[in-house]
Amino acid sequence: MIRAAWSAAMTQHSTQPGAPSVLWQFDPRRHARSLYWRGWGVTQIADEFALHGVVNDKGGPFPRATIESWRQRDRWDEAPSIRKIEDGLEIRLLTLIAKEKKTGADYVEMDALSRQVESLAKVRRYSEPGGHAGDLNDKVANRNAGPRKKAKKNHFTADQAAELKRIFLDGLYDYQHRWWQAKDQRTRMILKSRQIGATYYFAFEALIDAIETGRNQIFLSASKAQAHQFRSYIVSFAKLVGVALTGDPMLITSDLRPEEEAAAELHFLGTNFRTAQGRHGNFYFDEFFWVHSFEELNKVASGMATHKKWRKTYFSTPSTIAHPAYPYWTGERRNRRRKKEDQIKIDVSHAALAIGMVGPDRVWRNIVNVRDAEAGGCDLFDIAELEEEYAPDEFANLFMCDFVDDSMSAFKFNDMIACGRDSLVEWTDFDPEAERPYGYRSVWAGYDPQSSETGDNAALVICAPPLEIGGEFRVLERHQLRGLDFEQQAEFIKAVLSRYNCTYLGIDAQGVGAGVYQLLAKVGAMPGCTVAKIEYSLEVKAQMIMKAQNIIRRGRLQIDLGMLDIVSAFVSIKKTLTTTGRNVTFKAGRGGEDGHADLAWATMHILMNEPLDGKEKPKGQMEIME
Repeated sequence: MIRAAWSAAMTQHSTQPGAPSVLWQFDPRRHARSLYWRGWGVTQIADEFALHGVVNDKGGPFPRATIESWRQRDRWDEAPSIRKIEDGLEIRLLTLIAKEKKTGADYVEMDALSRQVESLAKVRRYSEPGGHAGDLNDKVANRNAGPRKKAKKNHFTADQAAELKRIFLDGLYDYQHRWWQAKDQRTRMILKSRQIGATYYFAFEALIDAIETGRNQIFLSASKAQAHQFRSYIVSFAKLVGVALTGDPMLITSDLRPEEEAAAELHFLGTNFRTAQGRHGNFYFDEFFWVHSFEELNKVASGMATHKKWRKTYFSTPSTIAHPAYPYWTGERRNRRRKKEDQIKIDVSHAALAIGMVGPDRVWRNIVNVRDAEAGGCDLFDIAELEEEYAPDEFANLFMCDFVDDSMSAFKFNDMIACGRDSLVEWTDFDPEAERPYGYRSVWAGYDPQSSETGDNAALVICAPPLEIGGEFRVLERHQLRGLDFEQQAEFIKAVLSRYNCTYLGIDAQGVGAGVYQLLAKVGAMPGCTVAKIEYSLEVKAQMIMKAQNIIRRGRLQIDLGMLDIVSAFVSIKKTLTTTGRNVTFKAGRGGEDGHADLAWATMHILMNEPLDGKEKPKGQMEIME
């Protein structure tokens, strides 16, 4: 519990060969008292000092008797509770202050600890002679002091603005510093690895810009949930300097701008931004390579930033070369509208864009893959583990910023993103935060177990089945598992499905899946649920693919716009020949193993419960054998 405190508090050196000792940077008597107030016994403290080589001024250890004498003379047991609490707060706060590179969580904790110190100071004043209720309650004190000016809502003082900017800049990785240096470019397009802090960064950048310049900020995402991730970050950032932001749209003022100027407006727009042509300001287009109807949406978005004072920022992980945004990235779309002599060529290789470059079309482009992020100080990844967990083509796409060529895929990317829905807006009968997210209506589930040979992930998908013949399947939840045995996998499935009225569960019963199936198919294991056994063969896989293709092309599969992993899983499935060369089969990933598309296979286990033509009632039970 206290190892970090020891290392921060002491500097080790040797007083004689082979005899370690410690030169204390603060009083060991005070440290012993702090440990005692945290519940340590005198003997434990003496043993801890000996363990770490703490010596007295004569070079010897501190015996138990010495620490016991400190306890009695300094009356440790008689100290009031408030004194003990102050001691703990002081140690923790000073430890955080001493950290050279602080995280956002560190600043949040420092802010909370500082407020506690302030609260204890009020209690101290109240306890002293002449103390009164106003010492404990600022509202009482202010009321007693007479009329006061009401604090401005969503307002930053000059000091708060400066402190927030300092916190922001001190916490940036190298590649984020590069984005900051390019913040005044008219247009930025950034291709990035997943999970390197881009949404976090641009939310902070936009807030700083709104405070300092008063410019409006518009956040565009494919779904309302994605757009509100920006809002959540911004609200958290403001709390670091004691400002509580409210409203949507959010109106922000600061002492850095003339009081008569209008407040900066922050808009968080999902699918509703088609009707937002009247907005204007800087805009941030999140995951633009994954939205449906990009051309249409980009016209609306770019119209918001027509005036030269506004800035446009596009950032995303790559999808496929068939996506409508790809010609914007390469510059091909610009060339389509110009004579041959006016056309340009843009180098969009990683070598050219790793540090950012303004192209001949005046767009600043940058590529940051996971290795760039690691080199830039981001230590959040174990890249070797990611390479083991993902198929080579998946790793290249998700983390190395390579686009996918879906020309050989069984499922086309543009067909898959057309399945996207803004679930928070459109699925009014589904609440993922509720105890029973879909009430007592029937759901179907599919499970693709972890392969013992390839070590790929297992996947569980939950769907709302069609409410009428020919209706839509809606993917409500999906989960991926890794490193669990068949019994643990079965328990996980039961726990997740306990929140639903699951009437059908399709399981691949090969390998580890056989154990999962046997446990869940037992009488009483899944009350009211038909547990279907699926055993793969060339014919079965072909039927599953054919059924899924039919459903997707007819627009009968709906997924939340944030479920990009399901889109990737389907697109990764490709038609290929068996090892004999005599038959056609379907495999995923350049490594050629079925499990790399686990979320897609789990989804298809569900879709197969409906007859091929979709016009009959679903099967009560399905057992597919070779």
